[in-house]
Amino acid sequence: MLIYLLCVLVLIGALIFYLFFYRSWWRNRQLQHPFPEHWRKMLKKRVPLYSRLPAHLKRQLEQHVQLFLAEKPFYGCDGLEVDDTVRLTITGHACLLIVGRNFSDFDGVNSILVYPDRYRVRDLESDGLVVSESNEIRAGEASSLGQVVLAWTECEQGALHPHGAHNVILHEFAHQLDYLDGTADGAPTLSGEQARHWQETMTRAYEHLRDSLRHHEKPWLDPYGATEPAEFFAVLTETFFQQPRHLKAEQPEVYETLSGYFRFDPLKLTEYPAGSGNREVPPR
Repeated sequence: MLIYLLCVLVLIGALIFYLFFYRSWWRNRQLQHPFPEHWRKMLKKRVPLYSRLPAHLKRQLEQHVQLFLAEKPFYGCDGLEVDDTVRLTITGHACLLIVGRNFSDFDGVNSILVYPDRYRVRDLESDGLVVSESNEIRAGEASSLGQVVLAWTECEQGALHPHGAHNVILHEFAHQLDYLDGTADGAPTLSGEQARHWQETMTRAYEHLRDSLRHHEKPWLDPYGATEPAEFFAVLTETFFQQPRHLKAEQPEVYETLSGYFRFDPLKLTEYPAGSGNREVPPR
């Protein structure tokens, strides 16, 4: 009987450790490994913002990258070979979103699928009586189940043009942050006064963007952000990291709200090169 009770206690202890402490223990073990120098060189080349980070944020980004690559599986689709260039380009940009936050914000990310180029998706829609089929060409997508799908050519464009209007990696991983509360509604997990302020600020900015498009005025943000609140947040995230000057000039309250959420202010880093604030919004 005593042996039985001891076995039960050991099993309960092991279960408690696994449920509440194992992940933290395992991550601490991963971070004891030195950051590979060739990874650091790759980040400097493929994630330009990395080189401009202060030392403590650079180290934080490296730790997030270590954990991401240790935990999140990558799958090449349609013959794409997933090498270090692919993994570190995607991981480095994704982890920029949480450089000031905890890695646990990406706990819901389960896998990353990478296609060589834009890919075709067969979509079925039903209104209850009629089922219609459509084919879409996509550059990326995010799922509430934790799957992120990306087109590598689009990822490279974002990496090679760090001050451009679009970065599909930032966009799709912003959706993953949005999914943290269970649904993509344009409002990531917030509480109390921060949630109220976010709702008021983003609602005003969203309606302002939609009004400018209705009146055929030049929009201050990629028009794709006006399709729904979830896309508004994702497009804002792209602009915040890639064109912060433009966003702060056009929507200073939105910029400050995003800085508070991301716990990071890109404009407090070394100045961008001259001319980088120019904005062109190509069609999506």
